[in-house]
Amino acid sequence: MELTIIQSKIYGLRGVKVMLDYDLAEMYQVETKSLNLSVKRNIGRFPSDFMFQITAEEWKSLRLQNETTKRGGRRYLPYAFTEQGVAMLSGLLNSDMAIETNITIMRAFVYVRQFVLNYAELNQKLENFMIETNMQFNDIYQALTEIAEQKKAIDKPLIPIGYTAPQYKQQEKGTN
Repeated sequence: MELTIIQSKIYGLRGVKVMLDYDLAEMYQVETKSLNLSVKRNIGRFPSDFMFQITAEEWKSLRLQNETTKRGGRRYLPYAFTEQGVAMLSGLLNSDMAIETNITIMRAFVYVRQFVLNYAELNQKLENFMIETNMQFNDIYQALTEIAEQKKAIDKPLIPIGYTAPQYKQQEKGTN
């Protein structure tokens, strides 16, 4: 299975990255009902930080975000599995297909985590850059303000130094 397909099935819920039971069942090529029954038979392996049932509000939000249609025949809200929960599933589903799929899923979780870390690092660099440039612009603004105040403080016009244009010399003689 392609990594990009798996990445598109990793959602953010309750501040963690999760995969839903029906997506996992599809990837493992088992029925969702069978996957959930295996989990319930081994519920001790799945504490709340490994797996949880999503709320109706979360389900509605996911469907709206991803423009998915309601899965037919579902009586219960889907279960969400964290990365650790997906790893725990590999112990329950012991077929070659399940093992291969699980390896790809773990790689997808690692890729998503790396992407988030890179984004956070880039965001921090951008924030630092904005602070530095803002300080530089403040220094420039302050220097320009001081120059403008000094210019206002001078009462008489400045006497040109060095070469002066002929028309300026005539104006200068006429004012004397």
